[in-house]
Amino acid sequence: MTASGPSRAERRRNTERRILAAARELFAERGFERTTIRAVASAAEVDPALVMQYFGSKQQLFSRAVQISVPGTGTDAGTDTRTSTDAGAEDRPRTGGREALTDSLLTSLGMKIGGLPEASLAMLRSMLTHPEAAEAARAALDRQITEVAAAISAMPETGHATPRETGHDAGRRPEDARLHAALAVATMVGVTIGHQLLGLDDLRRATPEEIATALRPALAALVAGGAVKGAE
Repeated sequence: MTASGPSRAERRRNTERRILAAARELFAERGFERTTIRAVASAAEVDPALVMQYFGSKQQLFSRAVQISVPGTGTDAGTDTRTSTDAGAEDRPRTGGREALTDSLLTSLGMKIGGLPEASLAMLRSMLTHPEAAEAARAALDRQITEVAAAISAMPETGHATPRETGHDAGRRPEDARLHAALAVATMVGVTIGHQLLGLDDLRRATPEEIATALRPALAALVAGGAVKGAE
């Protein structure tokens, strides 16, 4: 008696994974506009009609391709509502003093310039030309800003900079933590895009350690400035 082969459902899941893998690679390399269903089908070695049957449209395929799979579940991409640019548990800002938060931000940047997942690259490459990619990136970055702002606000009093250190007077508004968090995140995004997508020679030549050393004072100043609290 011979063992039975994969079930129909398993074959479908395997085909979906293969299509999604091909789509992520092409979206990351070409962006949304220049990626075609026919090219995805060719890379996945399936008929273009099958891609449409499984995903409905290029728009829906893109939506699935830039989502992250749930770790440890064996499910394919698209079953989780988080985007691939969300920070993982090890990549989230730590609470504590200014140095701890700055270290956390630089560690996150080091992970990103060390190589982004193709789903993240697909979103970044497409976000300036495709509305859904822009919205997904904006939502993910807004969540990161919220996390960084919360970490800044939770810094102990001993971690706060003085008005003399930051060049600002007392009486900061509550929104300052979010503004400084947004500037820190935007700085990291800019470096990531310059390194990963634009391939700027000076960034490519530098080691992650050299980039971290150069960025540390700027990020530390942003963290410290946002942590100065005004009168209640």
